[in-house]
Amino acid sequence: MLIKSLELKSFRNYENLSVAFTEGTNILFGDNAQGKTNILEAVYVSGTTKSHKGSKDRDMIQFEKEESHIRTLVEKNEQEFQIDVHLKKNRSKGIAVNRIPIKKASSLFGILNIVFFSPEDLNIIKNGPSQRRRFLDLELCQLDKIYLSDLANYNKILNQRNKLLKDIVFRRELLDTLSVWDMQLVEYGQRIICRRSAFLEELGEIVYNIHKNISGNREELILTYEPNTSAEQFETELAAAREKDLKYCQTSVGPHRDDLLFQIGDADIRKFGSQGQQRTSALSLKMSEIQMVKKLIHDTPVLLLDDVLSELDSSRQNYLLASIHDIQTIITCTGLDEFVKNRFRIDRVFEVRNGQVELK
Repeated sequence: MLIKSLELKSFRNYENLSVAFTEGTNILFGDNAQGKTNILEAVYVSGTTKSHKGSKDRDMIQFEKEESHIRTLVEKNEQEFQIDVHLKKNRSKGIAVNRIPIKKASSLFGILNIVFFSPEDLNIIKNGPSQRRRFLDLELCQLDKIYLSDLANYNKILNQRNKLLKDIVFRRELLDTLSVWDMQLVEYGQRIICRRSAFLEELGEIVYNIHKNISGNREELILTYEPNTSAEQFETELAAAREKDLKYCQTSVGPHRDDLLFQIGDADIRKFGSQGQQRTSALSLKMSEIQMVKKLIHDTPVLLLDDVLSELDSSRQNYLLASIHDIQTIITCTGLDEFVKNRFRIDRVFEVRNGQVELK
């Protein structure tokens, strides 16, 4: 799988951009705030319909413009796919594959699999559970359309239930309708819990082996799923928490409160790990994501590295760059010194300056 070209119109700081990528290592270098990350964001939107930053569509459209367009040419299994994403300031985005409009975003998933690695990901271990759930959901949604549908339905019902809990404070007669939402929440929640459990069991084995290699066999990282409730107990525990939920007007039980546990020995490194351990574990997690995608789709994803190398020491840089020789990679950085010094393979270099991209 590879991205052959990207075209942008009125996207972020790009009026018009057309860039052709090679199948190996593509480097975008330049000073900060020149637009390097915007290119990666556009690629990510093409594969997932969403910004990796969580930005709204209107925020990605160039200032004083009403619309923006992203066109990405993808090659997969010797077939070409043209993905067009049309962002609109006051309406829902339009998406087309090979010039045929698609009605559901889920129809796009699976054409372009992306692993995105940014400096923020290095804090995934020490930050709150929401960031770890986001990592889990972003990957599963790319790989499993049923999970994507179940998660969307669960979140929709969760929002409706929370709204109802607030409404009941003023209209007690609405209490009788709560069971209808509970039944649907349990149905989709059970599926999510089961899928997360199976996925993390597989991912845990890959993380363990990668981390052992990165740490020079000195550390063994154990990744464990920490569900807020089990699939079997979800209905019972949700019913038991009803009075509490009514009091606080919030759903307190369900997979929206899940977490991932990272342990080295007996230590929970979310709380007690050194910064080095947390960063190495985060790197192991992202590298395992690549291996997991390969295993499930029998193809390589496209790897986007957003100024990550500057945040890693030389040994972790070496491991990362040595591990991606068979994957199309687009890397942003402020300079080429590390690549030249360590003689890393560079296939294509672009300089990014003030919204202009020049092939060097």
